[in-house]
Amino acid sequence: MISVFGSDIGDEEKRLVAECLDSQWIGCGKVVDSFELEFQSAVGLKNFLMVDSGSNALYLAIKLLELPIGSEVILPALTWISCANAIMLAGLKPVFADVDLNTMNITAETISRVITKKSRAIMVVHFAGLPVDIEPILEFGLPIIEDAAHAPYSKVNGKACGGIGDIGIYSFDAVKNLAVGEGGGITTKDQSSADRARALRYCGIKKSGFDNVTTGKNVNWWEYELSEPFIKMLPTNISASIGLAQLRRRDELQEKREKFWGLYQVGLQEVSDISLPLEARRSDKHSYFTYVIRTSRRTELAKYLLGEGVYTTLRYHALNNYKDFGQVGIKLSATQVIEDTALSIPLHPRLTESEVAYIIDRIKTFFKRFAGLLYKELVLWNGDLYFYYFVLDIVYQIVQLQVNIHVGYAVIELV
Repeated sequence: MISVFGSDIGDEEKRLVAECLDSQWIGCGKVVDSFELEFQSAVGLKNFLMVDSGSNALYLAIKLLELPIGSEVILPALTWISCANAIMLAGLKPVFADVDLNTMNITAETISRVITKKSRAIMVVHFAGLPVDIEPILEFGLPIIEDAAHAPYSKVNGKACGGIGDIGIYSFDAVKNLAVGEGGGITTKDQSSADRARALRYCGIKKSGFDNVTTGKNVNWWEYELSEPFIKMLPTNISASIGLAQLRRRDELQEKREKFWGLYQVGLQEVSDISLPLEARRSDKHSYFTYVIRTSRRTELAKYLLGEGVYTTLRYHALNNYKDFGQVGIKLSATQVIEDTALSIPLHPRLTESEVAYIIDRIKTFFKRFAGLLYKELVLWNGDLYFYYFVLDIVYQIVQLQVNIHVGYAVIELV
């Protein structure tokens, strides 16, 4: 089965993890420090702090804003559920905005439809790695959180996504561009917020006993200073070891993603029944996290590809459709179209060119043989197996035979 997402863990990752294990210091330590500095430098950030997940980075970002309870935070309805969860867990209200149908990103225009006097912040999500047109959004004058989970290497006019707004977050989970298993990060523009974030990720402790004894600043080194109560979000040296290797291999890994993206763009451009994702503007840079197509025959295509050994998915949903967020019924037209028609097809560095060619061929075959024809699918549930039966292949062959016969008669009559 060809997977829709995936990571590429190589010898360098294994070597650095082995070094970490041999050191016997597998928790948060100097390897985390090294990863933070290297990521900050490679991406071009003012400061950067690693945490244990992108989801926790979102919650930490919200808390750093110190917004009044009940404040409204605008975000795209098309995103991962952690974005809205973080807002609600902080006692705030998520307000969903529509996205642009073609970029699948939030825009200044869609924000203007939902902004009110209660709006206190905006969260933008660089969906699939395509940078948001963020400059007009900054003009609203509200604090901006950038979710760059899909966009660790994306740029807007040379500026790193995540480092343009007030606070930016990243995700390093098992299928992201920089994959460590579970991990994330946060960046801020001002040093005071960065210092506060560093304390918060360790239960709100400014100085631990180990910090005290190694700096010699406290006779009773086992005493620690609590700045404010918070949950623990510390990353590990193990995940940072993988992160260092992934970061140093970023050119290699990104070249593969971009190459496969390009193959899809060329190979599928003549299929009239699907809409392809947009490339970044010339002044910007894409991270190529996931390749999302749109088609009115999404469900049939996904099931057909599954039967052909290709796993696809709809990873990101219209969050306004979830009753938990209290906005069921609001009309977000573009978001709903994407919810009904979008499909992520395989894109990751472990793919091969032959697999991408196979996927393109299967998609073309589906639309050539089944699009526009009556389709009958029988689904039989038997324990853990689905059996899909497509009867149109036979119908297609009969239709092609009839066409050939008619063409033959026409040629004979002309002669």
